[in-house]
Amino acid sequence: MSKSKSGEAITTFLGADATIEGDLNFDGTVRLDGRVAGRISSKSGTVIVGEKAAIEADVAVGVAIVMGRVDGTISAEKRIEIYSPAKVEGDIRAPVISIDAGVQFNGNCTMTPYNAVNETSAPAAGEDASTLPTGEGEEKSKSKVKNFPKNL
Repeated sequence: MSKSKSGEAITTFLGADATIEGDLNFDGTVRLDGRVAGRISSKSGTVIVGEKAAIEADVAVGVAIVMGRVDGTISAEKRIEIYSPAKVEGDIRAPVISIDAGVQFNGNCTMTPYNAVNETSAPAAGEDASTLPTGEGEEKSKSKVKNFPKNL
């Protein structure tokens, strides 16, 4: 049973006995089951960190799927998925983040919006929803949800 949610076939595989020290730049989908120390980057690619993998690197990719150990920052343009028994020590940043029960995560989590084309009109952190544009005939102070108390 594969935990990978990626629709793409794996184009590169690093086995459990392999080690990379330095920068790993790629396109497509890479599965890492060995050890990587350095930096992992791809403009739109997917990295899959297998259960036996030990990654000591900053990761900047399109999609990150983590089941092993990562020590470093993970940034993804689309999403980050972290499944048990993963251990992540470092900050994570993506528009969509999923952390499974049983994962050990120590760091900061930042949900960033998609690029400007995909952004919604949801309020930003600290922004009052009542200041957002409203539909025709609505008052700014009224809730858009019927029977929702304003004072909550």
